[in-house]
Amino acid sequence: MKLRLKILSGFLALALMLFLAGIWSIYELNTIGASAHKFLIDNYQSINAADTMIEALEREDSAVLLLTLGKWDEGRTLLNSADALFLSGFSVASNNLTIPGEKAYIDSIEQKYDTYKGLWEKPIVSTPKEGNLEWYFEGIHQAFLDVKSAVKDLRAINNDAMYETATGVKDRANRAIMPGIIAMIAALVFSLLFSFFVNYYVVNPILRITKGLRDFVEKHHPFQVEIESNDEIKELGDLVMTLSHIFGQRQL
Repeated sequence: MKLRLKILSGFLALALMLFLAGIWSIYELNTIGASAHKFLIDNYQSINAADTMIEALEREDSAVLLLTLGKWDEGRTLLNSADALFLSGFSVASNNLTIPGEKAYIDSIEQKYDTYKGLWEKPIVSTPKEGNLEWYFEGIHQAFLDVKSAVKDLRAINNDAMYETATGVKDRANRAIMPGIIAMIAALVFSLLFSFFVNYYVVNPILRITKGLRDFVEKHHPFQVEIESNDEIKELGDLVMTLSHIFGQRQL
């Protein structure tokens, strides 16, 4: 192989390693960004939907208390708006199932909310339930707590999933920098090897040719330098040897 190709191939190999490491890192980072963004958005939507449902349930609980106190207009108006708010949050959560087993939590919320709603849909004002706090605490309030607990469970699993996603992003980010570390180590090792071969095939032969010429000029020793490679350095050594023989014959 020609000397120029040897040196060029060395630099090309080093550049290729760095290029592949860069492409690998870019791919990993893009993948991390896309997947993490999707999972975090999905979890955030479910958490936000759970917060909406909890807010709606607390309004409904206040509305039931108003009805228990005999305030029909205020209670029913608040109940209707709170029910619409709850159903909007429930719709978002039920259409955003991204965690294994999340459907069971949605079904539990739906079942418990139907039970709770069935209690306050029936007339309260102008019935024995009006002013009956014992009925409120032993019946409907417990149903309210059951629905709220089910919604909190849904929020909790999405919080856990968000935490796991963030942890996964950190782990994948660590893996994404590995190509750069590997490339630096490989570049260092390759540079050492490349330096060795440059010294072995270029620098050392030139030094031997220089020493042989100096001995020929200063000490009149015959120029005898063998170059193992088959490149321009070998051609240079052969030409110097030929010239030294010609010069020696003319002196004789």
